[in-house]
Amino acid sequence: MKPRRFLSLALLALAACSQAAQAATYEMFRDPNCGCCLAWVRHVDAAVAESVTVTDSTDMGALKDRLGVPQELRSCHTMVVEGYVIEGHVPAEDIARLLAERPEGVTGLAVPGMPVGSPGMEMGDRVQPYQVIAFGEAGMSVFATHP
Repeated sequence: MKPRRFLSLALLALAACSQAAQAATYEMFRDPNCGCCLAWVRHVDAAVAESVTVTDSTDMGALKDRLGVPQELRSCHTMVVEGYVIEGHVPAEDIARLLAERPEGVTGLAVPGMPVGSPGMEMGDRVQPYQVIAFGEAGMSVFATHP
């Protein structure tokens, strides 16, 4: 009986480890006519061990509706990673923090609009302060502030 219990525990531990070791899937959806989205993908690619899959979509509004992105938080591209929605020019470090902390009631993060100086919107020394907004069942709140 003990060897069988040990084997069951060992298999359970192995399954848990293999799930944890699986790479996260990063899939970004964008309008094929938008160039800043590709610059943002390069920012995220440089920060994560996995590559981001880019999918062109001609109906981004329907996609954002389906994923529950609030109208006032929308931007030009949308990414899905580990069940979270990332809307717009969210810095990679904020995505990493979301995945590490997994705050209750949060569906995703958004940077509304296209602030100058955010990842993918670099314009030399010009930087426009912006906030990363968490959204979901818990409502909306400031997740991070950038200069």
